Amino acid sequence: MKILKFAPLAELNCVLEERFRRTEGRFKAVENQFHLANDLVVPPYFGALAARALQYLQAGFPVHLTGPSGVGKSTYALYIASQLNRRVTLIHGNHEMANDDLLGAAIGFSHKKTVDNYIRTVYKKEEEIKKLRVDGPLIEAVKNGHTVIYDEFTRSRPEMNNLFLSILEEKVLPLYGRTEKVSYVPVHPGFSMIFTSNPAEYAGVFQTQDALLDRLITIHLDRYSLEEEALIVSEKAEISQEDAGFVVGLVAAVRESAGNGNYGPGLRAAIMIATIAKRNQIPFHSDDEAFQSLCKDILTYPVSRNLSLSGKHEAQRIIQEAMLRVTNGETAT
Repeated sequence: MKILKFAPLAELNCVLEERFRRTEGRFKAVENQFHLANDLVVPPYFGALAARALQYLQAGFPVHLTGPSGVGKSTYALYIASQLNRRVTLIHGNHEMANDDLLGAAIGFSHKKTVDNYIRTVYKKEEEIKKLRVDGPLIEAVKNGHTVIYDEFTRSRPEMNNLFLSILEEKVLPLYGRTEKVSYVPVHPGFSMIFTSNPAEYAGVFQTQDALLDRLITIHLDRYSLEEEALIVSEKAEISQEDAGFVVGLVAAVRESAGNGNYGPGLRAAIMIATIAKRNQIPFHSDDEAFQSLCKDILTYPVSRNLSLSGKHEAQRIIQEAMLRVTNGETAT
């Protein structure tokens, strides 16, 4: 008897897993136990918010963190998930996401051929072809009770997110497009989900169906106070509280003058300015030309987006005036 085997399943699984990790320009899911940086700054108000979010998750309800860009939605989603002491699966919303990205896909076929001619007068031949499939990250998370963070889920098409309706309500994961006899996977009792999203006015964001939002406990994250932002910038950039307060006040004054409200430059811009100035020994002073150029490079574009065709020059004028006001002791409201 002679047995011929082709394309071992273990090898093909490894190939597909590597393909999932390296795919460019499409959905990427990373299943891992995330470890947050030791220098994570948690403002007092967020400590209470995180405690409430944990209560909701432990009661079996999904949590949705939303708010302006730069307030730390993704970071704090990871922080909350880490408190559950379970493995974390991170999914990034993407307009090209498909069911195969979440549920897994067929990666080829396994061909097995058996020829039995042990008795010369008897000839027996058997062939078997099986479709090879690897489970996607969502199936693994549902089966094993991971905490799923669906980051910026509104960047995925609404019809893609219909998949989560049954997970959150009926506690089953339907296997759309699969040919197996089993049509669904029951949700593990320890499974939980945290969603994050930017406001609907942001570019590249789809309108979310009410049926999904109705299943989520939505928590709005606001911008930090200037004191809290100064503390974060001071810790992240390793500069003094005084210098951090100057940078944060400058960014807030620019945002206020430009009329961008919650959608202008924020904490990320302040951290960039502070970090680059510290690394290059640029004085934190509005009279310093290097500091002026640094601020204009980082702040001009986010300020000019809401201005007219002459937005670049108008934005730089706003930045220059804001520097003078902050230097003179005028603070943003």
